This record gives sequence, structure tokens and C-alpha cells, in this order.
Amino acid sequence: MSPYIYIVLLSSLGLGTTITFMSSHWLLAWMGLEINTLAIIPLMTQHHHPRATEAATKYFLTQATAASTLLFASTTNAWLTGQWDIQQMTHPAPAVMITLALALKIGLAPLHTWLPEVLQGLSLTTGLILSTWQKLAPLALLTQIPTLNQTILTTLALLSTLIGGWGGLNQTQLRKILAYSSIAHLGWMILVLQYAPSLTIMALIIYIIMTLSAFLMFKLNNTTNVNSLSISYTKAPAITAMAPLILLSLGGLPPLTGFMPKWLILQELTKQGTPLTATLMALSALLSLYFYLRLSYSMALTTTPNNIPGITPWRLFSPKSSSLSAFTTMTLLLLPLTPTTTTLLAL
Repeated sequence: MSPYIYIVLLSSLGLGTTITFMSSHWLLAWMGLEINTLAIIPLMTQHHHPRATEAATKYFLTQATAASTLLFASTTNAWLTGQWDIQQMTHPAPAVMITLALALKIGLAPLHTWLPEVLQGLSLTTGLILSTWQKLAPLALLTQIPTLNQTILTTLALLSTLIGGWGGLNQTQLRKILAYSSIAHLGWMILVLQYAPSLTIMALIIYIIMTLSAFLMFKLNNTTNVNSLSISYTKAPAITAMAPLILLSLGGLPPLTGFMPKWLILQELTKQGTPLTATLMALSALLSLYFYLRLSYSMALTTTPNNIPGITPWRLFSPKSSSLSAFTTMTLLLLPLTPTTTTLLAL
């Protein structure tokens, strides 16, 4: 792909998200989402491979369905209430439809089935954009919609954390594992959205940092499955040694950074008088932690170092990436800043 076309597509991605961020009118927000969708599809198909074409087709059909549902719901709300403003979604029926449409756009369970398949067919760079940047605009709209029906958000969140943990148990493909991780993390964000939106933003920022670390590590190692990651110790020992810690941080194991949002969200749920929901979320987090622990065990204790005669390189591959170093440091060492974070969130 020409670098000029690449720049135009990335600029369109930024423009679509910015339009949705700045909009207060449903039509403008819908237009930003559509620009976002149309800009990423050429990025998905830049590698001419049947899996990439299949992933782009699935993504387009899913996003078109969600966008048409959102447009229909916003038009219905304007017909019933006379309001096009995003924060004036006062009728319950359009509010439910828009919530489900945005849940389909970001891949919340049970509307999640497209996400692992699409992510598996993409390159790591495009998968990183899909897992991070493409979540921003729908989540920005979800934070602005008045919470008329808490049951729907709670159900979506609980199903997402359960399915996100359960679906990743038998996976060997790293992109599918990160897809199910994304579903589980989104469940945590959506659950606390109705009580403390600032906690949702904080959880999203930490999720983006951890996902950036994971994708950059896999890209530098050129690995897409567990076996190739476990034998990459001979090529890049330092990076491969950090992989279990990054995965455990994604799973939310203390004392790593990933524990911070789970800790604060469970604390907020307890304050709101929903101890049963908090208990279910904590138990569902154990599913995600289990498959991350299993991956870390297979990499760190059983297959590393794996010096198979004949494939060991004569010179170690030592990629230099300052961005990976920065994001890995934040992925592992931000937990002591929790008091500062809670202070900033309270402002």
C-alpha cells in the first residue's frame, strides 16, 4: 500500500473518532462511526489473503448492521420525543436499541462472535487498531447515553466477563486470546459505567496500555501462536521473558498494573450495594487469569529456553523499541500509583 494512501486512511480513522467525540447530534455521531468503519476496511485488506478478505467482510457486515440499528433507534427517538440530542435519549425503547447497537460495535457478549474471527484474520498492526482505537467512539457514546435500564448493562457486562474468560481457555492463537481478553475487559468497563464513568475511562486507558504492550511484543517477535512464542526465547530472550508478565497483567494479577482497575471497580460495586455482582465479576476474572497463567507456565517454565538443534539462530535478534519499553514499564509497574489515580478520579 502506498504510504500516501496509508496516511489518508489513518487520518480518516482519527477524523471519524474525533467527529463522534465532538458530536451532540445523533446523525453527526453516526457519520463519525461510518467514517471510522470505511477507513479501517482497506487497512484490513492490504494483505491480499483469503483470511483478511473474510475478516473484512465479516467486519463490514457487523458494523453496517450496528450502524443501521443505531440510525433507526435515533430516528425513532426523534419521532417519539422530538430530540436528536445524544444526552436526551429519554424513551426506553430507542435507548435499549442504541445500547445493543453500540454493544455489537465494540463486541460485547452475547454480540461478540464476530470479534475473535475478525481479529484472527488481520495482521497484528491492524488488530491493534481494532482492539484499541475502534473502541473509543462507541464507548464515548455509551458514556453519554442516560442509563435508563441498568439490567441490560449489568447483563452485558456479566456475560462479557464470563464468555471472555471461558472462550480463551482452549485457544492457541494469540490474536484470538487477545480478542477474548478484549471482551472480558470491556465487560468490566461497561459494568461500572452506570456508577462511575471516570473509572470506565481509567480502565480503558490501562487496557489500551496493556494491549499495546502485548501486540508490540508479538509483532517484534513475529509470533501469532503460543508455540512460536514459546520458542522465540532463542531469538529475543529479554522480550520473551517479559511476555508472561504482560499476560499476567492483562489477567489482573497483583502486584501488576492490570489489578488496579479490577480492584477499584470491585470497590465501587461494593459501595453501590451490589456485593453479588461484585462476587460474580471477581469469580469470572479467575477464568481469564487461569488461561493467562497456563500460557505463562507453558512459556516460562516448560518450553523456555527451547534450543532445538538446527533452528537456533547463530546471532540473537535484538529488536530495539523504545515504545515497547515504555508501554511494558507502564503495564507492569503502575499499581503503586493507585492512590494518585483515585485522587485524580475524585476531582
